[in-house]
Amino acid sequence: MPSIQSRHEDNPIRKRAYVLFILVVFYAFNFIDRQIIGILAVPIKADLGLTDTQLGLMGGLAFALFYTGLGIPIALLADRYSRTWIMTLALAVWSAMTAASGLATNFWQLFLARVGVGVGEAGGVAPAYSLISDFFPPSHRARAISLYSLGIPIGSALGIVFGGVIASLVNWRLAFFLVGLAGLALAPVFRLTVKEPERGRFDRQRNDNTTPGLKTILRILVRKPSFWLLSLGASCASMIGYGVFFWLPSFFVRSYSMTLLNASLFYGAVLLLGGMAGIWAGGSLGDRFGHRDHAQYARIPAFAFIATLPFYVLAILSPNLGVSFLVLLVPTALGLVWLGPIIAAVQHLVQPNMRATASAIFLFINNLLGIGLGTYAIGAMSDAFQIRFGDDALRYSILAGTGFYILAALFCFLAARRLVQDWED
Repeated sequence: MPSIQSRHEDNPIRKRAYVLFILVVFYAFNFIDRQIIGILAVPIKADLGLTDTQLGLMGGLAFALFYTGLGIPIALLADRYSRTWIMTLALAVWSAMTAASGLATNFWQLFLARVGVGVGEAGGVAPAYSLISDFFPPSHRARAISLYSLGIPIGSALGIVFGGVIASLVNWRLAFFLVGLAGLALAPVFRLTVKEPERGRFDRQRNDNTTPGLKTILRILVRKPSFWLLSLGASCASMIGYGVFFWLPSFFVRSYSMTLLNASLFYGAVLLLGGMAGIWAGGSLGDRFGHRDHAQYARIPAFAFIATLPFYVLAILSPNLGVSFLVLLVPTALGLVWLGPIIAAVQHLVQPNMRATASAIFLFINNLLGIGLGTYAIGAMSDAFQIRFGDDALRYSILAGTGFYILAALFCFLAARRLVQDWED
């Protein structure tokens, strides 16, 4: 009987569809393990006696330190060696550390477990972007990356809902155990069914089988202002994006007196519906308009960032839970429009044999600021606002954070002025 891999090899369309499907599953597990702590923050805080500042450090900085720091050296390996092997090992490591999170009995044990999750996830995303660029031609890459990025809302929603259900029915520790074991089971399936593609197969500048060092790649990127402007724009958006992902479940519990289970179902639905719509729209618009005018890869996210602001203000300040749900769908979608266009643009700012490393440098900037500072900043502001606003302190700290979307839009508009000049054909 033919293997799964051999059956897909005979049909290029089916092969691409399968690879994209399992990459979405892979990325969903990445975000399940990353975001599950957002819903579990409520019982963890009560059980371990943590402050919002500690929760923000654990959900942001603990993960971001090694996730960003190790991403670049691992990407350099991915530009030289098998990306599928690197991603398999990464999945196994972060899943094992997620399971270990369920054993923590104090802040520092859980902090170190989350550091371990960051170590594993450092090898998951940048190699995947490079793989997608070798499975899909340039005119389809924004949509392909958008489809891959659907793992973000799917994984985030599953992590929040699953974590909320298990924590409500049993306890928060079992949620970590089950999610970690499921990821360990996926690792060998991914390795056995995804074959390493030829690098640069769809590009005019074919790979010359040599990979430059980090200094060479940085010298190339230094001459391309659009790369740094896109990185800063995405980082500003991620600061509020990751911060909101982490803190909104706690916001619903505190400001609307929701149960943990209802908050998980409520926000899981917002993330799934709004996130999928926004990511797919961004990729479709990017491929439709950006292929003819490369500057649109930056302008489309810029307009989306500006449009998020009034909707977040209305949703967060609304006293009615139903109104808040419906309105939140819009900024959740708009806040994720950038993924397909910006990440696709980054792939085109360097040659094929540099893509994993360039993506890792982009992710280093994006995640160090977005994950490392966003979650922590909202938590710290919530503690600072506690005396004045009480249970509504988190409401106003989230609102204050949405101002970063203005900076994100500014950086993207500036990037649009240089994208055409910096583009690699």
